[in-house]
Amino acid sequence: MRVDPCFFCGRPAWPSKGITFMRNDGKSFRFCRSKCHKNFKMKRNPRKLKWTKAYRKNAGKEMVVDSTLQFAARRNVPVRYDRELFAKTVKAMERISEIRQRRERIFYKRRMAGKRAREVAAARKLVAENEHLLPRLRGSEKRRLAELAKETGQDVEELEREELAKKAASKKTKAFGGEVKRLRVRTDGGVEEISEHVGGRGVVDEDDDDENDFEDVNDDDEMDTD
Repeated sequence: MRVDPCFFCGRPAWPSKGITFMRNDGKSFRFCRSKCHKNFKMKRNPRKLKWTKAYRKNAGKEMVVDSTLQFAARRNVPVRYDRELFAKTVKAMERISEIRQRRERIFYKRRMAGKRAREVAAARKLVAENEHLLPRLRGSEKRRLAELAKETGQDVEELEREELAKKAASKKTKAFGGEVKRLRVRTDGGVEEISEHVGGRGVVDEDDDDENDFEDVNDDDEMDTD
């Protein structure tokens, strides 16, 4: 069973799957899916699309030069059937695939070596360029932390980081409102707790709702007496 690669993206086009396009000159083109067929008809260059094998090979993301890749080359040479040759070929194919996978893993590790250091360097450069956007402490707070560091023997930078983290944690935004509890002092000297709902329509007090309900009831009674 021969598995031809897709003419556009390079993926395997399995038998009875995909699309086969026959040109007027007799040349056949195998496509693994309709996406590749449509891009081929639109005359797009596969080397400029990031999801194709051709792009990855040009960008150095695929292993191109290796002896195991030569076995996948198509050879239109008729060979007489031999059972022993067939069994040896199947074993050789399994062994070659193992070797190729191991070499691809090594290639990937070498290609990705140093990526973490490059990402950290890019992040530090971004922070250095936009340092004016970072949260800062006031001068009085810095002096207080410096005095505290002298007394306790701690590092000033660590204290500043902790202070900034506390400020960031204390700022809580409520996009859809919530319940706010307040204390109200009565005329007799007592204190009562009031819960108010803060939402898109403003602040609604529970006591105000009760008063409004009481006024509506009185209006209904007056209308009945009339």
